[in-house]
Amino acid sequence: MSSSEGHTAGAGGASGVTVAAGESTFVYVTFIRATPQVLWEALTSRAFTERYWFGMHHECEWQTGASWSLRFPDGRVADSGEIVESDAPHRLVIRWRNMFRPELNAEGDSLCTLQIEPVEYAVKLTLTHRMGRQGSKFIEAVSGGWPRILSNLKTLLETGEALMPLVATDD
Repeated sequence: MSSSEGHTAGAGGASGVTVAAGESTFVYVTFIRATPQVLWEALTSRAFTERYWFGMHHECEWQTGASWSLRFPDGRVADSGEIVESDAPHRLVIRWRNMFRPELNAEGDSLCTLQIEPVEYAVKLTLTHRMGRQGSKFIEAVSGGWPRILSNLKTLLETGEALMPLVATDD
């Protein structure tokens, strides 16, 4: 396949890494039995985030232009960036940079978009995480992390308990 052709990989059509000329993109779509407002609160509330994101939490005001960070339970910064767009409870765009793995940090900023759409009896959450370079190790890393995080979120919202244990590592 030439570098200008696209390729998508993923199970069940719900997620995949797309490689196109000059960029790497991970997309994940899930349906969650919740309202857009409840999902927005779950995505932005520190206390709720800690319950599904393996003890990690965000520090942010959730306004366009605000600084953003994702922190390990011990307070170390895992990722940081800026809110590019905040349209509660519909759309959130974060300029995102890994801060704890030098090889991922060296790739620069990525863009993470969370789109929330009401559908009958649920909401559709579409996460798109994009890096402006081909073969991004960062996008490869998040393609393993996002399904776990969002599965935990979905299960927590629908059952009251997270699917996986609350253990964060910096591996």
